[in-house]
Amino acid sequence: MHPTLCAVFILLGALAVGAQDSLQVRLNQSPRHQEWVKIPSGDRQLQAFLVFPEVAERAQAVILIHENRGLTDWVRGVADRLAEAGYIALAPDLLSGTGPGGGGTDSFASQDSARQAIYRLPPAQVSADLNAAADYLAKLPAADGRVAVAGFCWGGARAFGFAAERPGLAAAYVFYGTSPDSAAVLARINCPVYGFYGGNDARVNATIPAAAEGMRVAGKIYEPVTYEGAGHGFLRAGEATDASPADRQARAAAWSRWLGLLAARPGGGGH
Repeated sequence: MHPTLCAVFILLGALAVGAQDSLQVRLNQSPRHQEWVKIPSGDRQLQAFLVFPEVAERAQAVILIHENRGLTDWVRGVADRLAEAGYIALAPDLLSGTGPGGGGTDSFASQDSARQAIYRLPPAQVSADLNAAADYLAKLPAADGRVAVAGFCWGGARAFGFAAERPGLAAAYVFYGTSPDSAAVLARINCPVYGFYGGNDARVNATIPAAAEGMRVAGKIYEPVTYEGAGHGFLRAGEATDASPADRQARAAAWSRWLGLLAARPGGGGH
């Protein structure tokens, strides 16, 4: 390998390790109560990462559906940040029980193998797990009964679809996930859906117009926002030390919008 290319790969590796170390430090030093919980889902046990806010009153809860990498530390970091803003956050590991030795995401040898396993998950199992997570949150003594869902990439598509499956959701927040391609599915959605998309993400964005029209015809709320110049996965990519300006700006704008929408839901925010 050319010495210059070798140096570039070493630098990129160091940046990735540095970002991961920073995330681990934040999670480890968080003053908020974090715990791993096991939620019954049919004949399975769904493992999930739960974070509580430091508030005096009962709070709104949010299910976080991970990317196709599985339940990573980055998703756990999103949960902690939501709790910092005053919300109960639950990030289920939808790979629970499917890994080597019956493990979850952390039992896979690599993110590639976890990604392959994600696409083998039966849709009915994913739906059952998400419903189990929503049931769990709705009954938490510290929760106020409102449950929203948010998802990223693969999880974004699942969040949009779950809005059609789960009556009573407060809202669905879709981060660069594809939209349902069925008008009948869109017509079953009873909560507002808010989309967050990168301008440089043609594959995902190609599904927005039909979803917008289907939701309009069905009389549903769908508010997509596209951040020009940002790529797919900008909420995560925008945190990197070498993030593009567009991804960094999109991440900041999306977080601001998301927290504003959560706070504006009926009954007030998580505080």
